[in-house]
Amino acid sequence: MQPILRTWLRQLEEEGLLKRIKKAVDPAFELACVGKKLEPDYGVLFENVNGFSMPVVTGLATSRDSMAKALGLTYTELTERFSEAITSPTPCTVVEPEGLAVKERKFIGDDVDLRSLPACVHHAKDSGPFLTAAMCIVRDPETGIRNVSIHRHEVKDRNHLGALLLPRHTSQIFNKLESQGKPLEVALVIGAHPALLLSSQATTRLGVDELEIAGTLLGEPLKVTPCETVDLEVPVESEIVIEGRLLANTREDEGPFGEYPRTYGPRGKRHVIEVTAITHRAEPIYHTIIPASMEHLLLGGVSREASMLQLIRQATPNIIDVRLTPAGGCRYHAVIRLDQKHEGEAKNAIFAALASSTEVKHVVAVNPDIDIDDMRDVEWAIANRVQGGRDVFIVPGAMGNKLDPSSRDGVSDKIGIDATIPLGQDCERFEKMCIPGYESLCLEDYI
Repeated sequence: MQPILRTWLRQLEEEGLLKRIKKAVDPAFELACVGKKLEPDYGVLFENVNGFSMPVVTGLATSRDSMAKALGLTYTELTERFSEAITSPTPCTVVEPEGLAVKERKFIGDDVDLRSLPACVHHAKDSGPFLTAAMCIVRDPETGIRNVSIHRHEVKDRNHLGALLLPRHTSQIFNKLESQGKPLEVALVIGAHPALLLSSQATTRLGVDELEIAGTLLGEPLKVTPCETVDLEVPVESEIVIEGRLLANTREDEGPFGEYPRTYGPRGKRHVIEVTAITHRAEPIYHTIIPASMEHLLLGGVSREASMLQLIRQATPNIIDVRLTPAGGCRYHAVIRLDQKHEGEAKNAIFAALASSTEVKHVVAVNPDIDIDDMRDVEWAIANRVQGGRDVFIVPGAMGNKLDPSSRDGVSDKIGIDATIPLGQDCERFEKMCIPGYESLCLEDYI
């Protein structure tokens, strides 16, 4: 069954996990305030957004379990399926556009007006309304293979968007064309099922189509259809599609913008997209991701955890699981749990975790008795099992993330902390105390 945003919203509502807000809200700040207050417990559908006819949804999946449930899986099954999807993608099926819901309304050329979309202003210093949940689809001019990612896009006027392209695959593809003075065709998809959003965040080599990764996640080929003005295909069940061209040798002021580290990305000269068409359903649902919300953090975190787990397994088969922590933006801080059998094995696992992504900055390795979803337990391991001279190491001057305010224009020091029990030591000295019967006791029997 093809992934449909509306099906997922119905499921959330049936399970009491979606709140409908009928009161009119302002897309500048008020909508983000309400959404942030309700996350991570609920997704929110705003039925009445001042100045717009489209409803707005946020918080599609705000926990690892809900991300997995969108695919009918447990979280452990999702990480395994994601690893499989990266190595064994499923080609898409192209269908003709006639009669598709996403083509019910078409605005081309002079009829385009981005200001008809309820793009939100989320944070105090944001420079304007931004698209935050748009999947950006491009095609490599040399290989013909699609690439899918999510960037922030600032609404400039009726047919121009600012775009922050970090030094990743979309930027690499664009650079090939810009060196020839040519633009790059893009399609921005708003209103997609969580499975597609998740696949867009896959950490993989250039040349792997994230829409094909989605096909393996779903267990069937994803259906896509051609765009109107660019040579690209988009998922048939999209709510809104924006078509355009990333302009060569053009940079304009963009930002500031509140980002996932809960700091502002500064204003700077950034890329520009000229929009050539907008198509959408007759009554589309607009999706906004509130920056630094659990929805935002986990979309990037879940895919990165799957890729990290796959890479660490190459260094040690004794890895159990990994977590990228919300406080680290699900990017900077990683905790890995392993059953260390050999001296130095934990440190090798830490090196593999650091190598899995340029964004990973601090990695802590712990034993199986530590709950990596409980940062108090992780801190306990650091407090009781770490000696700085023996267990902490620093890799200076590595490539990091420019959104990290402590980095030197993206150059960052990396830290590894081996908080596992040293092999050959008396394990009883490191054992956590416990109260017999504590886990099985039912408190309701006593109060």
